[in-house]
Amino acid sequence: MKIPFLDLVTPHIELEEELIAVVRKTLRTAHFIGGEEVENFEKEFASFCEVPHCIGVSSGTDALRFALLAAGIGKGDTVVTVPNTFIATTEAISQAGGEVAFVDIDERTYNMDPAKLKAYLETHPKTKAVLPVHLYGQMCDMDAILDLAEKYNLIVIEDACQAHGAQYFSKKHNRWFKAGSMGKAGAFSFYPGKNLGACGEGGAVTTSDPEIAKKVQMLRDHGQAKKYYHDFEGYNGRLDAIQAGFLRVKLRHLEEWNTKRREAAARYKDLLSGVVIPYEPDWSRAIYHLYIVRAANREALQKKLTDAGIGTGLHYPVPLHMQNAYNSKPGEFPVAEKATSEILSLPMFPQLTAAMQEHVASQIKANI
Repeated sequence: MKIPFLDLVTPHIELEEELIAVVRKTLRTAHFIGGEEVENFEKEFASFCEVPHCIGVSSGTDALRFALLAAGIGKGDTVVTVPNTFIATTEAISQAGGEVAFVDIDERTYNMDPAKLKAYLETHPKTKAVLPVHLYGQMCDMDAILDLAEKYNLIVIEDACQAHGAQYFSKKHNRWFKAGSMGKAGAFSFYPGKNLGACGEGGAVTTSDPEIAKKVQMLRDHGQAKKYYHDFEGYNGRLDAIQAGFLRVKLRHLEEWNTKRREAAARYKDLLSGVVIPYEPDWSRAIYHLYIVRAANREALQKKLTDAGIGTGLHYPVPLHMQNAYNSKPGEFPVAEKATSEILSLPMFPQLTAAMQEHVASQIKANI
């Protein structure tokens, strides 16, 4: 049985006629950049995230950078995040002019540890912002992070690039919140492999702050307040109309796809007894962008699974502080360092069947 790590073909075949219709409409109107298709997607994704504003941009990296810039991050401002994430998180901080600082992750959720953040802020009270990453499709403990942000006057920008539709139950507000709706702004990626993926690059910023929304709109379009009138230097970071149209088609299926991922995660949980699997707190409704297990013999296990026809992934084998780009010393963030040496991503996509998962689980248990 051949089991891919990710199936990007089947959903596109299922939606092919609708996707081709988007291309046909765009060709016949010649509205390639911006316009009605982008505006409609922005309204629909804002509604999905339960925020007033969404601004489509050209990538998740641009979404992170523009959100930070729009929130006022500039030269020398310290922004705290985690080392267990993709480098786009920290690139955005640096490219906005900020200084990157790390705190370690929680051993169970692999997300930012609020206790470690608290300890850091006690000795670095002039920190400007915090950038929690909702990794693998599960939100961080936002009540705790937002309480610290209020105490230390921090800007909170959510890296929701893997968390389209993930939810967090706030005891403080006694209700569920969607990813991208709790901070000053949220950043999303629509890279093809995401739960909501374009057929190319794409991203979005979500916010409840109209001034942030206006600033991001200008940043993505060369700082223009209106055509050829530039209030400041910006970027070329617009979302293509064809990609926006593709995303509109897929957005109508996202809740169903996320539900199927959660069902697949529940099956893995039953099948993988005795294996270290994802921990989902009672305040979380994860959408399982990735499904990870931990194994001390990760490389050997990955090879065995590959030999058995099972696709896997490594997310992320080298924590950011140990990358050449940052060059911090090993040992500074031991939880992240240990986790990233053991984490293996298993097949996870909406079309994953019980039979496929049984095969994956049997091979893991035979080789772990």
